[in-house]
Amino acid sequence: MYKLFFKRVLDIVISFVALLLIGWLLVFIAIFLHFANKGSGAFFLQERPGKDEKIFKVIKFKTMTDECDADGNLLPDAQRLTRVGRFVRATSIDELPQLVNVLKGDMSLIGPRPLRVHYLPLYSKEQHRRHEVRPGISGWAQCHGRNNISWTEKFKLDVWYVDHCSFWIDLVIVFKTIIKVLTRKDINNEASATMYPFDGTN
Repeated sequence: MYKLFFKRVLDIVISFVALLLIGWLLVFIAIFLHFANKGSGAFFLQERPGKDEKIFKVIKFKTMTDECDADGNLLPDAQRLTRVGRFVRATSIDELPQLVNVLKGDMSLIGPRPLRVHYLPLYSKEQHRRHEVRPGISGWAQCHGRNNISWTEKFKLDVWYVDHCSFWIDLVIVFKTIIKVLTRKDINNEASATMYPFDGTN
């Protein structure tokens, strides 16, 4: 009953109240990021697969500039990530606009993180099961390593959540997420400003 009905009710109520309470803060952050990103904008929209692999546009605060090299190619993520962007990402503030996605029904507060669309053909049959529920702002994998575990481990944790989703598990994830954010643990791996790409094997 929770997974089929009450989870969605909680998503709507909590995301609506949260947006009412922090809407002013989101506007302030957006203005600040616009200048910190050297005029390249404050929001990042990208297509991601949701429940049943239905495509939607995820909304996040933009943490990098659009700076390019002499040939017009974007510089590596680590070079485009600003100091402000690093803080916003480390504190997970960049995830807050996804409350709009939750309110719309694209996402849930808790669930497997929505990943790139071009990863879909690379998943195994078992890994595709992560799309049996709405993707979340935080999830079971984020509480067990976030960006510092392999893709294989991450997908196993996502599927485990699909099979064990409950109010109590979601409560545990909320608690663990708060701890992760406060301690800023497992934000990035050592080699990159972002998680390395999934190639179907790692």
